[in-house]
Amino acid sequence: MTIIGNGKRYLEFKFPSEKDFEDDVVLHSKVLFGKDTIYINAKKKIESRSLGDSIPDGFFFDFTDKADPQFYIVEIEVTQHSFYKHIFPQITKFFAFYKNTKLRKELVDKLYEAVEKDKTLKTSFRGFLGNTEVYKFLSNIIETSQNILLITDGQITELPEIFDTYTDTWGKLVKLVEIKKYISNTDYIYTITPDFEAIQYIEHIDLTNEETEDRVISEEYHLENVDQGLRNIYEKIKQIALSIDDKLIFNPQKYYISIKGPKNIAFIKFRSKKIRFIVMMPEERIKSLIKYYTVATLSQGVQDFYNGPCAAVDIPNLTHEEELSDILKSLVSYNRENSKVD
Repeated sequence: MTIIGNGKRYLEFKFPSEKDFEDDVVLHSKVLFGKDTIYINAKKKIESRSLGDSIPDGFFFDFTDKADPQFYIVEIEVTQHSFYKHIFPQITKFFAFYKNTKLRKELVDKLYEAVEKDKTLKTSFRGFLGNTEVYKFLSNIIETSQNILLITDGQITELPEIFDTYTDTWGKLVKLVEIKKYISNTDYIYTITPDFEAIQYIEHIDLTNEETEDRVISEEYHLENVDQGLRNIYEKIKQIALSIDDKLIFNPQKYYISIKGPKNIAFIKFRSKKIRFIVMMPEERIKSLIKYYTVATLSQGVQDFYNGPCAAVDIPNLTHEEELSDILKSLVSYNRENSKVD
């Protein structure tokens, strides 16, 4: 593939080895994933026993959402590797790690030790955490934010079936990004799919095909391990929505629960500390109704993914229940109007 830009032709660069790919990702992590992130090169900082003799390529902290930072075990893979002989067993070991209390504690100790020894890392964490104690932060985030970031240099054909089959593990924990590098003499550019800022919104599915889903997914599938506070928020959203229109359907799918009228009008995703409510209305209309809860702007790519204008409302509590009522009333009304136009 060739990309033409700035009057130049950029040719796809094939990394000579997986190590070269890893080194490039680490070197440019702030460019690829954003300035509000910290990447720790695991192979240089952590001994393998900390993850049960399976060391990942890195550990990644995303502070983009200051109220809800995210932690990732990072695995960087080239497509030449055998999926079932190498990638599948490696990722499977990380699932086992997250279930092992002793190994999680050991990793917290090792990460804390690495941060304390590295002045640059320590300064970076302090910049994001303020007065929060680093050890306490590491312990909390590894308990509450358990993600795996799989970075590849191309498409891995086995992955769609794997995400489809192992919804409780691959489907819930693994986030996938594909990074390619293109060069023109000494200049270079990257493509990253999906854009990292969209990874918390876009899953491994095509929303238009959800009715073909064979496996029955229940509400309890999504509510498993969700704390009671978030369960209460979900039940309140459901109660209010059905009081407005009792024909609405709360439709659990693999990666979210959708609210359906004639079509999907909202998507509910559970985070560790809040419900992320993706509302299918123009952002301006949403912001006119929401004063307390945070409204997150979604990129055009994410809005295209959800098939229409939308924004995300983050709901950590029921302190302003009236805003939920206002947004749901407007949402039902807007989509009724929109359906008539369609």
